[in-house]
Amino acid sequence: MGTSALPERNLTDDELKLAANTLRRDVIDMLEKSKSGHPGGSLSAADIVATLFFSGVMKYNHNNPEDHTEDRFFLSKGHVAPVLYAAYHLLDWLHDEDMVTLRQLGSRLQGHPDCHACPGIEVCSGSLGQGLSVAAGCALGLSMDALASGERAKKVFVLLGDGELQEGSNWEACMFAAHQKLDNLIAIVDLNNLQIDGHVTDVCSLGDIDEKFRSFGWNVLRVNGHEVAEVRQALLAARDGREAGNTAPTVVICQTVKGKGVSFMEDKASWHGNAPSAEQADLAREELDAARELLLIDLQGEGKEVANV
Repeated sequence: MGTSALPERNLTDDELKLAANTLRRDVIDMLEKSKSGHPGGSLSAADIVATLFFSGVMKYNHNNPEDHTEDRFFLSKGHVAPVLYAAYHLLDWLHDEDMVTLRQLGSRLQGHPDCHACPGIEVCSGSLGQGLSVAAGCALGLSMDALASGERAKKVFVLLGDGELQEGSNWEACMFAAHQKLDNLIAIVDLNNLQIDGHVTDVCSLGDIDEKFRSFGWNVLRVNGHEVAEVRQALLAARDGREAGNTAPTVVICQTVKGKGVSFMEDKASWHGNAPSAEQADLAREELDAARELLLIDLQGEGKEVANV
């Protein structure tokens, strides 16, 4: 491992916004180089991933991606692997030379997460609808370990897409998790209402997703998935639910915009799995760099000192 750009502390909300911007820029760079990949969902999930990894919500060994003794994270919507790789890059688990190899033969950065190739990946994923079942099984195992040891049950976080919730296996996992009272299981839904064929509501509507989860016995929180303060607060509430008397699994539904941060990609199904050209990548970087500069100017005007992550 080299030296991470992150300060040795949890990031403030302002710093999380900068970190999310960095993740988005890395996503664009990777996809331009690979000429293949999924920008839309990677960009919509950037604020969620930044908050999960850098706010102190999830407990893990920042210096060793192979240490699986703390909280666990599963990326069920595996096609957005680039945003996870970008987070690993910021942690210095991946290096600059890795970031130009996305989807190349023999690369650690495969198109979908490969636990045999990339450090930090818990399980190979991307076959949609499978991640919640894997996470629920892991949460049950960790709960049993905690019962035997008398220690705090490690938390299990799993990031889901809304399109993949059309898969019936998710709802079997929901039923199982509620029955087992897996209060250490926290699902996060990236609700951007787009999938490869169009709007989720048009392809196969999920109906009232909040009430669906509640009907399966889950605790439900809904936030703006691009407001890091809201995401942090919800994830902390989910993490500390047992102390508040909650004995059910929790889902945090994050309302997002597909392609967030790049205007010509926002809310367009065509950017589900379409890599930008060199010219489009340049335009995307210009927008992201301008947004970052405006944020830094605002923070300086308010007299705030932040880590430029």
